[in-house]
Amino acid sequence: MTYANSDRPGDPYPGEPYPGERPAGDRSAADRRPPLDPFLEPELFEGVLPRRVIAFMIDVVVLFVPVVAFTIFVFLFGIVTLGLGWALYWLLGPATVVWALVYYGMTLGGPESATLGMRMVDLEMRTSYGSPSYFVLGAVHAVVFWVSVSALSPLVLLVCFFNHRRRLLHDILLGTVVINNEQRARRLRAVGPAL
Repeated sequence: MTYANSDRPGDPYPGEPYPGERPAGDRSAADRRPPLDPFLEPELFEGVLPRRVIAFMIDVVVLFVPVVAFTIFVFLFGIVTLGLGWALYWLLGPATVVWALVYYGMTLGGPESATLGMRMVDLEMRTSYGSPSYFVLGAVHAVVFWVSVSALSPLVLLVCFFNHRRRLLHDILLGTVVINNEQRARRLRAVGPAL
């Protein structure tokens, strides 16, 4: 198996570009090509799972820092106001949820289709047919992840080991897939398959 784009043996669509390189108006090439196939484009899926875990940890830290800052601010404000400011602690829960939704919506719905953690480890989220993510999909992706893990236990994350695209349950439900970004896929193509 080789990662060269146009000289893959058995590629039914030789010479067609990587999904991120397709011109936006050229629907004919996008319609003919199978959507993000791990057998035709293994470089898009190589090493995604461990880096996805690292990206999640980075994102938790990014989400946690402003919440801690707000908590410290309210505590100090409560001391200055002789305890009256501590009434703002009721905002902590709703503000955390809103912050998380905005963070995931803006980052996954942004031009890179990746959270800050995903960018640090060269990942991006796409729809199952290869299109970039958008704000609502990013926010709903976070909600469905937390609901599925909370309601069905973290064992639901084992779903990724039973499908070729290494998708989690919430990815399957929402029609998304996490892949290597274009730069990492090019590097993997140049180096060749991992042994």
